[in-house]
Amino acid sequence: QVQLVESGGALVQAGGSLRLSCAASGRTFSYYTLAWFRQSPGKEREFVASKSWSGASARYATSVKGRFTISRDNAKNTVYLQMNNLKSEDTAVYYCAARPDGRLTYTDWGQGTQVTVSS
Repeated sequence: QVQLVESGGALVQAGGSLRLSCAASGRTFSYYTLAWFRQSPGKEREFVASKSWSGASARYATSVKGRFTISRDNAKNTVYLQMNNLKSEDTAVYYCAARPDGRLTYTDWGQGTQVTVSS
C-alpha cells in the first residue's frame, strides 16, 4: 500500500500557472507508475498525465498536452504536475494515483486537491 497526499491546489486566473505536488510513502517508490487524474462536478474522473518510475515514459491527455508537464523526484518520493496556460475547463479536483509494476489498474489514490481557474 502506498499513501499519497496532494498539495498545491489554489484559485488561479485563466492563463496563469500552478504546480501540484504529491508525496508518496508506505513502500518503495521507484517501481510505481505515478499519474494525475481530475474530476469536476457531474463528470467522471479523467486521466490527465502519467510518468513511469524511470522517467522514460510519459503520457498526457490531449486536452492538456503542451500545457502540462509531469515530473517526479524519486529521492523525495514526490511527483509533480506543472500546469501552464490554465483554462476554465481545467477546474477540478486533482488526484494523484499509483500503479505497481505488473498491474493494469491504479491501486492507490490520494484525497485530491482543488484547482479553480477563474475566467
